[in-house]
Amino acid sequence: MDLTALSAISPVDGRYRNVTKDLSAYFSEFALIKYRVFVEIEYYITLTQFNLPQLTTLDSVITNKLQDIYKNFSEADAQVIKDIEKITNHDVKAVEYFIKQKFDEIGLADKEFIHFGLTSQDINNTAIPFTFKLALDEVYYPAIAELIELLKQYVIDWKDVSMLAHTHGQPASPTRLGKELQVFVERLESQLVLLKQVPFSAKFGGATGNFNAHHIAYPTHDWKDFGNHFVNDVLGLHRSQFTTQIEHYDNFAAQCDALKRINNIILDLDRDMWTYISMNYFKQKIKAGEIGSSAMPHKVNPIDFENSEGNVGIANALFEHLAAKLPVSRLQRDLTDSTVLRNIGVPVAHTLIAIKSTMKGLNKLLLNETALKADLEANWAVVAEAIQTILRRDGYPNPYEALKELTRVNTGINAQTIAGFVDTLEVSESIKRELKSITPGNYTGI
Repeated sequence: MDLTALSAISPVDGRYRNVTKDLSAYFSEFALIKYRVFVEIEYYITLTQFNLPQLTTLDSVITNKLQDIYKNFSEADAQVIKDIEKITNHDVKAVEYFIKQKFDEIGLADKEFIHFGLTSQDINNTAIPFTFKLALDEVYYPAIAELIELLKQYVIDWKDVSMLAHTHGQPASPTRLGKELQVFVERLESQLVLLKQVPFSAKFGGATGNFNAHHIAYPTHDWKDFGNHFVNDVLGLHRSQFTTQIEHYDNFAAQCDALKRINNIILDLDRDMWTYISMNYFKQKIKAGEIGSSAMPHKVNPIDFENSEGNVGIANALFEHLAAKLPVSRLQRDLTDSTVLRNIGVPVAHTLIAIKSTMKGLNKLLLNETALKADLEANWAVVAEAIQTILRRDGYPNPYEALKELTRVNTGINAQTIAGFVDTLEVSESIKRELKSITPGNYTGI
């Protein structure tokens, strides 16, 4: 059976293909092969600029022809490399042989300086962080920014909407709906700052990280300086200075942890919005033809927030595994990182699905101010904090205990109950007026 949306094993490439398809440019097998070619070509070009006696600096015509190999890289090119791999049984060596064929077509004779002195991980541990960086910059950050902008708009729209707060699931001092969403805006923006501070680290230093082959061939050249220039300046990554055969992945683990924290904030938002819907604070826009339940025609389920929550769970489980596994390798390297690295795109895909689902859910919301006001009106006991604080301010004896006796009962507390209580207080008329002016709707702080 050919791979289609119906035959794909993972919903990332099946059911949710329309949401995740942009990530193929960074995390597919095609993308990995393409960016291996990119690193190999740019490495060769940089070598020609390093005053090696056997190499001369390339003119712009040849340089452009070489760069066109990866700029115009096609699925047919990738298939050629896969066919070579069937013979070599080595994916990076297949890339080298492919580029040698291209050198023959261009008429370049220095084919043995392709992959000169390198090991496979010099290519993998630069190509993969390069594509990861591109994916975050070009797909993830725009998506999370769109979510934050939507939340900011709701912060403005609902800045004056009073709402009963709930701590421990119980009525608590009132708040404002816009402010509660601003909490999520601040959390997301703060964690994005931390994520962006983590460098995209890359390994580049030969078989065991010491430039052994480079140094034995050209002992007077500063290969450390060359490696830093190539990785930092040409590729725009951050070269780890001391490595084994592989990148130690500590910074990548930090990125996974940061992405997981951001996802947890989205999950927290999902659960809050789900709960507000269940409390009838929000209704949801109805789309013609949609069915909420196969058995109960009246239902409009908060499925988008639930979908997001589920995808966050999958993404975070994978991010956690990546962060825990990749920094651990036996001696100078084992192969366990290789198969794990191929799955980097999977948690990013589930994260993207979660973000899009949360936005879809937010865009369906219809504020039910009637329910919000009714809940405030039914919970006059929450103004007790305000009353006892003013009484404390004015030196009234045992104000907390007095309000506790009034409110910690199973009978209802309403505006009349509170007003009657205030009338019993031995305070001035001006203070009584001040106390009676407090309502659940206006006791919302700053």
